[in-house]
Amino acid sequence: MTVKSDESATPKRRSRNPRDAALAWVRRGEWEPVLGVISVTALLVLWQVAAWTGLTNELYSSSPIGIFEAGKEYVTSPDFVTDLSVSGQEFVVGVGIAVLVGIPLGLAMGWYRWVNAMLDPIVTFAYASPRVAIMPLLTIWFGIDKTSKVALVFLMAIFPIVINTSMGVRQIDVALLRVAKSFNASDWKICRTVILPGAVPSIISGLRLAIGVGLIGIVVGEFVAATAGIGHMMQEASGRFQTDLVFVGLFLLAGTGVLLTSLLRRLEKKFEVWRPSLNS
Repeated sequence: MTVKSDESATPKRRSRNPRDAALAWVRRGEWEPVLGVISVTALLVLWQVAAWTGLTNELYSSSPIGIFEAGKEYVTSPDFVTDLSVSGQEFVVGVGIAVLVGIPLGLAMGWYRWVNAMLDPIVTFAYASPRVAIMPLLTIWFGIDKTSKVALVFLMAIFPIVINTSMGVRQIDVALLRVAKSFNASDWKICRTVILPGAVPSIISGLRLAIGVGLIGIVVGEFVAATAGIGHMMQEASGRFQTDLVFVGLFLLAGTGVLLTSLLRRLEKKFEVWRPSLNS
């Protein structure tokens, strides 16, 4: 005996409307990176066309193809490894020390009023002063080796971290602090369970700013006194009118900043769930 299958019993899969799929793609914001790629590509094309047609002088502005060729030659040379290693060490050590010092200092300034009253004038004065201008002093104190550049990167990076961290602590919901104190929580426990998680987004914002100014510190420091590094390479290339090589160094540093900032943005989204609330 054969049983006739009832096709109506099995629900048919509804085909998705392409218009609905496109609208969902727009709502999710997935089109934003596409626009970024289009704008960058259009800029590079216009730049190259301007160089080909003679609207710009390649001696001063170079061209995307010229920069690519110079970059390929530089990356395959032994100098690239040396320069990248020197600049990378200066950046990592300088920003790393700024993080280790700046976050605890910012937490203390945001939590203890007497610490803020004592240090805020110093931080404000140092942040407003042109720290780049003290590079000659740092060279006198530490010499032309990596130490002077590490010191400059540290001075450039620490203040955004301190200021953003202290602001993050002050913006924490007062009701959360009252609840914690009502349970006789110690200052250390309040800091660990309420203050630090609540200030994490502000801390990461400070780190994003520290990355940018830290890269500036590397370039300025190596411009003034250095024997190796990306900034030193750019300085020497500019003296020889190798504009394409100067752009190579610029794109290397800018690309590093963009990459690290993008990673911190993703990290910031993950840490957003740490923010305490009375509803959680």
